[in-house]
Amino acid sequence: MKKYLIFLLAWPLFAGLNNLDINQAIIMLENNNLELKISHFNEQMKAYEAVAAKGNHYGKLDVSVTGMRSNDAGNVFGFKVASREATFLDFGADEFMATMDPTIAPEALNFPEARNHYQTKISYMLPLYTGGKLIEYGRITEAMHRMSQWDTQKLINEKIFQTKKAFYDISLVDNYILNLSKIIKNIDHLESIVKSMGEEGYAQEIDLLEVQARKAEAESMFNQAKLNRDLAYQFLSFLLNTEVSSIKKVNDMAPMPSVDPIEVESNNIDIQKALLGLQISQMATNVEKSKYLPNIGAFGEYGSADDEIWNEFRDKDSYTVGVQLTWNIFNGGVDAANLEKAKVNHLKVQDQVSLAKSGIALKVKKLETEILSKNADVKSYQKQLRFARKVYENYRSRYKEGIVSISDVLIKQSRELEVLLKLLTVKNERNTKIFELNSILNRGGKV
Repeated sequence: MKKYLIFLLAWPLFAGLNNLDINQAIIMLENNNLELKISHFNEQMKAYEAVAAKGNHYGKLDVSVTGMRSNDAGNVFGFKVASREATFLDFGADEFMATMDPTIAPEALNFPEARNHYQTKISYMLPLYTGGKLIEYGRITEAMHRMSQWDTQKLINEKIFQTKKAFYDISLVDNYILNLSKIIKNIDHLESIVKSMGEEGYAQEIDLLEVQARKAEAESMFNQAKLNRDLAYQFLSFLLNTEVSSIKKVNDMAPMPSVDPIEVESNNIDIQKALLGLQISQMATNVEKSKYLPNIGAFGEYGSADDEIWNEFRDKDSYTVGVQLTWNIFNGGVDAANLEKAKVNHLKVQDQVSLAKSGIALKVKKLETEILSKNADVKSYQKQLRFARKVYENYRSRYKEGIVSISDVLIKQSRELEVLLKLLTVKNERNTKIFELNSILNRGGKV
């Protein structure tokens, strides 16, 4: 019973998903992919950084409790003053009254007994005006949080691109395997024809060996295709962080997306990141400008001290409040240089935004052109494949009639296989470019 229970607990770890739908896979990807989880953690950290930056507006409240013991004359007298317990006797008043000698060194003041000192303080510091520096820091951290969200969305698009490509790759390989199996059956049929013709004396042994060699070559390609399919499944399982055993096949031709130039500019993540970077560069310039303005802060402190902790707290309490203004007048031109540097960086980022817009538009146009070219190639290879199959069938019949050699037949069969490979390759290239275009357009999600 114990062994059976262990098997039940372990079984889900080794069982792979079967007949997985591409839309289900995308949902699993967004929930399970480890790189996306890490990216979401980065988002959370940036969100906390933004909260921390806002917290600087509310100042800082500290509580401190200090315990000391000293026989240093200055310390002991200071302890007594802080505890509101200093008397004239601490100055040696009794010794002076006894001798009336002003030059006498008071023993009580210079050589006091050791004293304990416990001090409790509550202090609060609040920035009243910082030239806008804290406001800009808060806006920068919020913008960096938004930037991390754009980074995550871009990673999601990339992973969706990879997931869709894995589905289409597997479907193409399955199609390739299916066609290879048909070709191998055709070679088997040709082999039986050669054998029967050899028995009747119409074919030579070299013909049979040539057919068997071609069959071995096709079977090797068949096995290699199955290994490539297994590798694609492993990669898909890695993306989903879940073992996948089989998928629902998709059409081996991904649909062509519609492209609107206005939508491209408003949705593309690289452009949005560039625009956000432009805002951040302006905020950074404002931070440098704030260094020319004064900083004003308020502070308050409340506490109590005694030779016993928290003894007679209210009777010996004290407070201090104040306002401070600091204003840097000169620092060797450092602030001026940093401000000019920030302005130049803002100009640079403006050009980067323009470059991003024109670069993305060019890339979209290039992908559209390449996809249309691949569409034409697909149609061409489809026609060539149909023709190659017909030619092969014709040559096989003509071989039975003794009109052509077995080499001629196998050459035509090789042509069929060659065109099939080219067709599947160009379909794969076309699908890859379509998924790349969808990623640029920021179109993920369901198919």
